[in-house]
Amino acid sequence: MIGRLNHVAIVVPDLEKGTAVYRQTLGAAVSAPQALPEHGVTVVFVELPNTKIELLEVLGENSPVAPFLERNPSGGIHHVCYEVEDIIAARDTLKAQGARVLGDGEPKTGAHGKPVLFLHPKDFMGTLVELEQV
Repeated sequence: MIGRLNHVAIVVPDLEKGTAVYRQTLGAAVSAPQALPEHGVTVVFVELPNTKIELLEVLGENSPVAPFLERNPSGGIHHVCYEVEDIIAARDTLKAQGARVLGDGEPKTGAHGKPVLFLHPKDFMGTLVELEQV
């Protein structure tokens, strides 16, 4: 059902500093910041040969990553994103197997402009999982 790893998301307290670490210290190509108010985050993508790292910064007082940053003031890994060919079929199969889809269960448009869903971390060994249709 799942395809390749699309990205690993890391919440950072300061997107500019996080970007500098990847761009200047590690020598990686980093995208321009993209504000996603509907998701409550600003993101950049670090391009790697085999996947991406998504750096997330809180945007707005209702940001869903704000509680994570409160618990982890230095930031940290927030979720992993796997690609799927058909997000509705994947959702329905996972729900039939007892997995919980977060939110209203309907795909939202993610940072890449594609449909995404999140799965409850308690169903996946403590890891928040994002599915992205490709």
